[in-house]
Amino acid sequence: MQFKVIIGQERVKQQLVQTVKENRISHAQLFLSPAGSGAVPLAIAYAQYINCLNKGENDSCGECSSCRKYERLIHPDLHFSYPFFASASVKTAVDVLEEWRGMVMQDPYFDMDIWRSKLDAANKQANINIAECHDIIKKLSYKAFEAETKVLIMWLPEYLDKAGNALLKLIEEPPANTLFILIAQSQDQILTTILSRTQIVKIPKLSSEEVTGYLLNASGLSEHQAIDYSFLADGNLIEAKALAADTQSDSSGTFTAWLRMGFSNKVPDLIEFTDEAAKWGRENQKNFLKYGVNYLRECCLILSGAEELVKLPPLTFETAKKLSTHVLTLPMAEAIIGELEKAHYHIERNANPKILFLDVSLQLVKIIKFKTLPAGTQYIYN
Repeated sequence: MQFKVIIGQERVKQQLVQTVKENRISHAQLFLSPAGSGAVPLAIAYAQYINCLNKGENDSCGECSSCRKYERLIHPDLHFSYPFFASASVKTAVDVLEEWRGMVMQDPYFDMDIWRSKLDAANKQANINIAECHDIIKKLSYKAFEAETKVLIMWLPEYLDKAGNALLKLIEEPPANTLFILIAQSQDQILTTILSRTQIVKIPKLSSEEVTGYLLNASGLSEHQAIDYSFLADGNLIEAKALAADTQSDSSGTFTAWLRMGFSNKVPDLIEFTDEAAKWGRENQKNFLKYGVNYLRECCLILSGAEELVKLPPLTFETAKKLSTHVLTLPMAEAIIGELEKAHYHIERNANPKILFLDVSLQLVKIIKFKTLPAGTQYIYN
């Protein structure tokens, strides 16, 4: 995998390339990144660049024998470790290596839910167990077969638990020419003993522009849809892809129209909206409600006088500003957010969507039209 195929992260790419050029590669690195930001492809591209036989100025050649093996994830000196679901037939990560390779080669942007779907998870808990730790120690004790540097990429070391202490000596004093790359999402969940032995490389979430550009090029969406989905995904490319594949169109237009129905107390229109929303399917309903929560949080920033922090695209921002000026107040927006979050919770638990959306619609009327807020909420007049 080459840096050039990875979306965004130009600063991180340059930083990684410079460590190779200046021969200051830390033997244990922790790539700390939010989900969907591209940490896994970055780690693979970094390892490929390190072992490339004909390095370019900013990327591996993609053609030498080492690169060709890296592209298929079959290089004998490239090792992976990751959470798995132990069973009688699955004792270490190697036992599901083919499933791992297939998933990464199909799409290197994935999360634990996607990985779980590739395996026979049943009701078991995923972890990186002591047997896997011992297997890592064994693999890395051998000499490199072909490459100058052996590389172990561990995805989600948060799943190590106390078993990870078995790796401490290996991480602190590894064999010569050995590189550990740990890819984590939550620094607080990593064993402090491991954390203290690694150099942290912070990988930011993707920008809205980068996600929008990807959606426009890869998904055939309109610019308006791509901008909306990018806003909703908030830098998570995994979520952006899911939205592009399975969501109803024009989230912003539909949501603001719904708010206006509540403000105008158009009950027949609200009932018609409820009937339509009930047909969307659970994932689309969840995405719509999540969009509403994010949209109203941006409105709260406008109402609080922090317009410079708003991330809405220009046209949607103008609509949000009008709603905030003429319809909403801060307590009202907060109350509606509370109703939408409750609705999202119940949709996840298979609530009847027709009843649920009608109930939320009537709550909108109470909050926006009649200014009746939930108990405990203080209403502040403009």
